Amino acid sequence: MVQELLGVAAGIGAAGLVYVAAAARVVKQYERGVILRLGRLRGAVREPGFTLIVPAVDRLHKVNMQIVTMPVPAQEGITRDNVTVRVDAVVYFKVVDPSAAIINVEDYRFAVSQMAQTSLRSIIGKSDLDDLLSDREKLNQGLELMIDSPAVGWGVQIDRVEIKDVSLPESMKRSMARQAEADRERRARVINADAELQASKKLAEAARQMADTPSALQLRLLQTVMAVAAEKNSTLVLPIPVELLRFLERGAESPSDHAGVSATGRAAVEESAPDATRGAAPASATESGAESLPEAALAPLPEAAPASLADPASPSSPSLPDSVPASLPDAAPDPITESATESAPDTPGQRLQK
Repeated sequence: MVQELLGVAAGIGAAGLVYVAAAARVVKQYERGVILRLGRLRGAVREPGFTLIVPAVDRLHKVNMQIVTMPVPAQEGITRDNVTVRVDAVVYFKVVDPSAAIINVEDYRFAVSQMAQTSLRSIIGKSDLDDLLSDREKLNQGLELMIDSPAVGWGVQIDRVEIKDVSLPESMKRSMARQAEADRERRARVINADAELQASKKLAEAARQMADTPSALQLRLLQTVMAVAAEKNSTLVLPIPVELLRFLERGAESPSDHAGVSATGRAAVEESAPDATRGAAPASATESGAESLPEAALAPLPEAAPASLADPASPSSPSLPDSVPASLPDAAPDPITESATESAPDTPGQRLQK
């Protein structure tokens, strides 16, 4: 009898050990357990540690609660400004609701991966190339919102999304390199122009200082000569005073003034000659006008002028009205014409002396 009881106890103990071994489960610290009893969700989520389930009835699903790093395959698309690019990214997410991650979606990892690829292609089509290259923070936030919206129902939270690389065609890379080079050259020219402006202001200020103190210019000249002489070269420096240059400049202006005076006198004579030959003015007016005319008006006429005026029959004489030739031989001699005829051989230099 005792042996039978001991055998039954041993059998019950062995059965208990088998049951415990079959029902015992261990949930790790970074995991949560979801129990499905006969296919239905049973109870709350099992916390980390030792737990028991009903063998052959319950099934424990462990869900990793750690942050998952998932690379997004490179997606090729056309930007809003019609540039073909190839962009890849990486997604960081974690499960916040183990029950929803098991019940609401078949495979939450695959679902997040496909959603990330679709959202990345959509972001490429809505963005410009400059935004993809320079304003990535804004694109990362937009991509995170696009992936996180459907993932909330899956019990998944998107931690962050980062665009890793943007691949451009070789032709676009060369164009961008030329643009960057042109921009740097433009900035270099602006800097050089600014430096020239500042230097010109300083030179103008120095010129005003030297104008107030002429000796400063001589000192500056001596310093320049000393700087040139310090170098071992065959340069010959001949300082020329500024006063000598001014004297030469005044000498160059004098002949032009004399030429202007002679041209003025010649023009005055040409204007007064036709009135004298026609004899339209009375004798008394001519005599009084001859005394009051300036010396420029009494300047001699060219030799060809008296001959053509004295001989009415000459072919080169000007044509006069019919009434004028009848009175022309009897007219009194014009003192202006006689003085012009007598002083015809004078040269332009003699007229200037007079």
